[in-house]
This record gives sequence, C-alpha cells and structure tokens, in this order.
Amino acid sequence: MELHLSQDPEADALLSKSPFALLVGMVLDQQVPLEWAFASPLELQRRLGKPLEPRLIAQMDPEALATAFSARPALHRYPGSMAARVQEMATLVVDRYQGHPENIWQGAGSGAELVRRVKELPGFGEQKAKIFVALLGKQLGVRPEGWETVSAPYGDAGSFRSVADITSTDTLERVRAHKQALKAAKKAQGSSDNAAQAGKTAGRARTDSAGRGKKKAGSGAAVGEAVKAAKPRRAPASSGKR
Repeated sequence: MELHLSQDPEADALLSKSPFALLVGMVLDQQVPLEWAFASPLELQRRLGKPLEPRLIAQMDPEALATAFSARPALHRYPGSMAARVQEMATLVVDRYQGHPENIWQGAGSGAELVRRVKELPGFGEQKAKIFVALLGKQLGVRPEGWETVSAPYGDAGSFRSVADITSTDTLERVRAHKQALKAAKKAQGSSDNAAQAGKTAGRARTDSAGRGKKKAGSGAAVGEAVKAAKPRRAPASSGKR
C-alpha cells in the first residue's frame, strides 16, 4: 500500500518502499508540521547523494550528518539533536536487526512484543510507539495478535487521531482538526484549573487576613488587660481618725 503522509508524491514513494525512511520520518514527527517531518527523509537522501540506509547513517561522521540536517532549509526545528537521534536509531537497527528495519516488525510474535520493540528505538516514546504500531496495522498489513489492543486508541477502526489514519488530503485535514480540538480542550481545561486555583488562593488569603485581624484584636484586648492589672491601685483615703 502506498503511503500519503507528506502529501508529496516523491517523498511518499520513498516512505512506501523504504522502512528506514519511514522510521526517520516518524522520529522527526514532533514539534514540526507532519508534512515537513515526512518529506525530510527524501531531502536528506538528496543531500547525502546516496540511498538512505541504516548502515550509511550509522557510520557517518556525526558533524557531517548534523550539517546535512542543518543546511537550509533545515530538516527540523532542532536539526542537531534530531541528527543525533536518527544516527542513534540507525546504529540500533544495524546492531540488533542486521541493518533491516523490517525485522523489527516481521519478527514480532505478538502486538505486545511489537510495541515493546518499537519503544526501544530512540525517539519512540509510549505514544509514538502506539501510533507506529497502528500505522503498521492499518496501512501496511502488519497485524500480529493483539496489535489493536496495544495500539489503542490509535488502532481503533474509523478514528482520525494520528498519522496512522492519513491516507489522503481529506483524512489529513480530519486528523489535524482532531489534534486542534484536543489542544483547544486542553487549553480550556488549563484556564479553568488556573481560575479555580486563583479562587482558592484568594479564599485562603481572605481567611488568613481575617484570622490575623482577630488575632490582632485579641492581642490588643490582652494588652489592655495586662495594663490594667499592672496599674498601681490607689491607697484607701484616710478617714482622719487615729
């Protein structure tokens, strides 16, 4: 099945035929528009002048790779750190999977094992691992037992939550709308929480202020009593009788 993640035919063709290019796109898919992230593997290949393969990246001089990432237009908002992360991932693929990224999922006997393997890749946290497993299952036919469960909610049928659901321009917009709605809801919740916290803080301030007032008044009364107690009493007036 052909992927349509970058919305650029040539870049998507590379993602469709190169498992490593797809992994690179997934690593870069954070803090930048997803089209930018998934178009970058093709641009990186052009800059290197060689096919984008794990062994090539793993053996490159880190500074040379960082330069390729940083050349304008940069391949990511944080080109240096992403170059290092991609190289780290390439090294793991070479060392553990003989340089063949597809061995990651072809050798997984269950959904649980698959998501565990993906989470071991640099740049793949819990959420991204689930999204990638959902992408493999929904679009690339990689469906070990339990894949839908371990990738939930991204593996849910009919959802439009992530790149796993992008198959056209229309589905891209639906996924984007879903993400924007989540951000808006989170922002609104944050505002509500802040207002509630501000109310609690103001309430505590009023209570503390009232307490201090009572304490001050009580202290004044105590001082008054102390003064009265300390004030010398007049001697009784003499009656004149001896």
